[in-house]
Amino acid sequence: MTSRYQNTSQTLETQTVHNDLAFDNGAISRFNAWFFTAFAPYLNHVSRAHKQAAFANLGAVTVLEIGAGTGANFGYLPRGTHLYAVEPNLRMHARLRRRAAATGISLTLLGTGAEAIPLPDESVDEVICSLVLCTVQDPDRVLAEVRRVLRPGGKLRFAEHVAAEAGSFRHRIQRALRRPWGYVFEGCNPARNTPETVASAGFQTLQIERRKLRHSVFWPVNTAAWGIAVK
Repeated sequence: MTSRYQNTSQTLETQTVHNDLAFDNGAISRFNAWFFTAFAPYLNHVSRAHKQAAFANLGAVTVLEIGAGTGANFGYLPRGTHLYAVEPNLRMHARLRRRAAATGISLTLLGTGAEAIPLPDESVDEVICSLVLCTVQDPDRVLAEVRRVLRPGGKLRFAEHVAAEAGSFRHRIQRALRRPWGYVFEGCNPARNTPETVASAGFQTLQIERRKLRHSVFWPVNTAAWGIAVK
């Protein structure tokens, strides 16, 4: 690690690293930590088909998760996995560590944005993310970092809500909601064209399927996609 990364906590199973991309927005960050804990079972239910398709046969030893939140995807990790969890919202960390301990996940918690991942080149087998590429500040830079840290042949697996068809009523609503939605959910853009961004990121192959979230009450962000991109 370079000097700008500070190892602030370490045990046999868990390490925590922070840098200057970590944040705590007070009440908004506390709300998001509560929301993504309280609603994790429901969000997993409505996105189950997407996550099962994207994360199927995840057999990696070393996994990086972008925007790990409070650990909603831990159930998809195979036994023996070591997880590098990128999560810049410091309010998520206590819940994330507790869930890792409860599920036996070997965790290195990276309190940073995914625009600068403090890992060496070609150091992880797979990268996973769900409902997070809508939120990162610079998705092109994040995907460049993902490609950098993936080993050759490694996969990016994602399940994301994405922009509706341009010109549709839902797309107009998504665009109208961008500012208030982004404020409440700390940067989330409901009208982001994530599939196009991933397709232009330089992966060798890309499998992707657009599919609406089923039975979700969050109508503005029900348009979604899952995919697997291979370096």
